[in-house]
Amino acid sequence: MKELRALESVIDEVVRPQAVVVDRDGEFPRKAIDALAEAGFLGLVSATDVGGGGGGLAEAVAVVERLGAACGSTAMVVLMHYAAVAVVEAYGAEETRREIAAGRHLTTLAFSEAGSRSHFWVPLGTAAEADGSVRLDARKSWVTSADEADSYVWSSRSLGADGAMTLWLVPAATAGLRPAGGFDGMGLRGNASRPITADGALVPAEAALGADGAGLDIALERALPWFLVLSSAFCAGLMRSTVDEAVAHLTSARLDHLGQTLAEQPVVRLEIARMRLAADGVSALLADTLTALGTGRDDAMVRVLEAKAVAAEAAIDVTDRAMKACGGAAFRKELGIERSFRDARAARVMAPTTDTLLDFIGRVTCGQPLFGDA
Repeated sequence: MKELRALESVIDEVVRPQAVVVDRDGEFPRKAIDALAEAGFLGLVSATDVGGGGGGLAEAVAVVERLGAACGSTAMVVLMHYAAVAVVEAYGAEETRREIAAGRHLTTLAFSEAGSRSHFWVPLGTAAEADGSVRLDARKSWVTSADEADSYVWSSRSLGADGAMTLWLVPAATAGLRPAGGFDGMGLRGNASRPITADGALVPAEAALGADGAGLDIALERALPWFLVLSSAFCAGLMRSTVDEAVAHLTSARLDHLGQTLAEQPVVRLEIARMRLAADGVSALLADTLTALGTGRDDAMVRVLEAKAVAAEAAIDVTDRAMKACGGAAFRKELGIERSFRDARAARVMAPTTDTLLDFIGRVTCGQPLFGDA
């Protein structure tokens, strides 16, 4: 595909060379995001009638998987952008949609809140009418691209409707929004993920994405499937690069006293095989999930839930095994396995977490309501 060749060019020329600095310094991958925008990938899933690429979830998966193999932070920024665009495309203003389609507007999700932890479906932030506008107050705990995005798909309690949640498109320049300081953590160090506080942030009523109180239904229909499936793609790319890098090292590093490479040792080959099985299993589940969604299969939502749960744990397993198989060399940053080891831990704890997804899957399997009493 012409588009994938263009993507590989951006990855080779900008994303991968910048990845080391992004991780080492916790630097937002602005050059990579700008290059992806210029090549049309920020507007990939925008509709053609606003100037976008007209791509769907399958095309977004292909992009995020390849980015995940090159730079986890860049992949996560694009992942969250696509998940937010899925909502904006359905409910946002045409002007904003055109800006996104043209690659001039980066957006992201702002669901997670202090106090609700991974229970994104129970917003604590409020929305209230204020002299013809809407006042938003909240403590968002983690927002990818926090002070780098142009807007946030923002969740709050409803203004007064029966539904638990309302969604808003909130410009990043809105007065009353305060991102916290820089992120200095273990993995995904360059995705500018940090808390944002809204203290009397005023937005017009027209900023609502859908009807008041309908936010949870919209999130479940639009944002959540994209986030979960693209998270699986992120993990698939990370695992693919980890296996490739581990194999390259293990087939070249030698045990001189035996006259063999490390990969000629049976115990090492077992680890390589286990890594490949885990990575291939995620790829197969991801492909089946896209098929289930595309054909409207009855098990499509279960597959969506399974995709991130399985991929998150598999990525941790694969990077663990790569560290073990490659030994001391894997602890040196030049291999890149150590960075993948750290980045892989993020998917497990990003809401909905693996434990939450397992509960969802168990509920669906037992015929119980997805959210229980919440």
